[in-house]
Amino acid sequence: MRKPLLLAAALLLTASLAHGQISFATLNGQAAGAYQAKRYAESGKLYDRAFKAKQARPTAGDYYNAACSWALAGNPRQAFRYLDQATEAGWENLAHLQQDPDLASLHADKRWAPMLTKLQAAATRREANYNRPLKQQLDSIYALDQGGRQRYGIILNKYGQKSPQMDSLIQAMDVIDARNLRRITALLDAHGWPSKAAVGNTGTQTVFLVLQHSDLPTLQKYFPLAQQAAEQGNLAKSELALMQDRLLMWQGKGQLYGSQVVRNPNTGKLEFAPIEDETRVDERRATVGLGPLADYAKRFGFEYTPKK
Repeated sequence: MRKPLLLAAALLLTASLAHGQISFATLNGQAAGAYQAKRYAESGKLYDRAFKAKQARPTAGDYYNAACSWALAGNPRQAFRYLDQATEAGWENLAHLQQDPDLASLHADKRWAPMLTKLQAAATRREANYNRPLKQQLDSIYALDQGGRQRYGIILNKYGQKSPQMDSLIQAMDVIDARNLRRITALLDAHGWPSKAAVGNTGTQTVFLVLQHSDLPTLQKYFPLAQQAAEQGNLAKSELALMQDRLLMWQGKGQLYGSQVVRNPNTGKLEFAPIEDETRVDERRATVGLGPLADYAKRFGFEYTPKK
């Protein structure tokens, strides 16, 4: 995120494009956009290309997302292939995988049960050195944090944004978020940011999610800890970018990576919160592993034309 790193990344990206190559981050972002648009086969093919791109460094989550796209596209062979790679790359959230509707079509496949067994065995090996009480605490917080948010889309589609059902859901989420925040800030104040070695990927991501759903004073207080965690490899740079953008937006400043989407009070349509130096936003996004902003916009159902 420092200027020298940004310049180097921009030069690398320019050189890559000049030789007809598309970066991993760009293809990964396009794949996510195609998934959001329900073009699942296209999304799967873009993930295939992304993982073969020069200097590609897919995470367990990237492989998992590719598996979801191929499962929804009706290609179980590719879906299981990427679930296997997600397991090898460190995917550990077995409960999420079992409940994910994207993978429902795979449940009757004879490869499903062996895959779960392999994933559970791999997770057990990794967790042998975890801080189990802390991991269990963070896992329970994660489930509470995501539970209501997984229902959000269902309630929105069925009843609408301005409905008693949505009001009830948001009120319940606010109560849960406040309770989770007390538990997470107590942990951070007493022990600092937990390491992946102690609680795994989901554990560290839980801390990020709860802080991201907090407020300006809380984010200001703990953002330096998040920066340190990212430097030590205990928080993804992309997640730090989202946190920084939200902090800047709440401070009334322009965001750097364009991750924050707001609803225009006049038109009622979704749009990006103001972006600092918008002509170079995709360069900055590439340095933290985020795809082009135009593809990101499609996830929220609106079009974005890059500034020149």
